[in-house]
Amino acid sequence: MKEQLLEMEKYAAEHNVPIIEKDSIVYIMKYIKANNIKNILEIGSAIGYSSILMAGVSNDIKVTTIERDETRYMECLKNIKKCDMDKRINVVFQDALEVNLSGVSYDLIFIDAAKGQNINFFEKYKYFLAKNGAIITDNLKFHGYVGHSEEIESKNLKSLVSKIEDYITFLKNNDEFTTEFVNVGDGLGISIRKDEK
Repeated sequence: MKEQLLEMEKYAAEHNVPIIEKDSIVYIMKYIKANNIKNILEIGSAIGYSSILMAGVSNDIKVTTIERDETRYMECLKNIKKCDMDKRINVVFQDALEVNLSGVSYDLIFIDAAKGQNINFFEKYKYFLAKNGAIITDNLKFHGYVGHSEEIESKNLKSLVSKIEDYITFLKNNDEFTTEFVNVGDGLGISIRKDEK
């Protein structure tokens, strides 16, 4: 599998596909192990890199991952099959805001998709979080731009960073969840329901 992961890292670099930073995924894998997580929902598959690594923590972990970009979705399916994980990782080709889930719950929900939609993803999927589960969000530092938006010249980038800053405020002021901000990789947020701490 190591060879596959290296190939995926190379593909991501060549095709400009954002994949999770090494430090972040190592942290999440440790978290999965420490908290005995078995059922994971990932919002934003890209090419399957993080779902393969998360599923790889233990043989009884199941991952459902959602991707709306067709090229990435196809690449993701290919990579999962190559790693012989197609029985444990289910890839859904749809916009995560339009997916209908019912009767399922997840020990971990990992948000790593369109950053401007983080609040919407959180609000939609929190209902599918199992008791004592966690919602982990990646890229809360967004390459060091978060908290320094006054230095950004590009309007689009400025608007995106401002949405991530709004999401951080949303997490900090959330009545339902407590969020721990972890300064690892590109910045992670780990949100847990307050009544379960």
